[in-house]
Amino acid sequence: MRKFIIAAAATFAVAGLAACGESAADRQAEQQADALEAQAAATPNEAEETRLNEKADMIEQQAGNADGGLTTENTPNTSPSTANPGQ
Repeated sequence: MRKFIIAAAATFAVAGLAACGESAADRQAEQQADALEAQAAATPNEAEETRLNEKADMIEQQAGNADGGLTTENTPNTSPSTANPGQ
């Protein structure tokens, strides 16, 4: 449940930032990635969580690359599995 709350909060934060000057394709990709991240946060299976987060990261990267890479340089790794390796 904690993961889901964190993912939901992150989704709303990203949605607020995402509204700043992005294309419809970028918004659609972000929505797809957010849905995958929320699904990943809700699963108790670590391997499935990792797979879903990696897929979400790939979608975000591809959307960033579609605009010439302007949004990929500072794209964070959103996978909880790799972001906090000590946990």
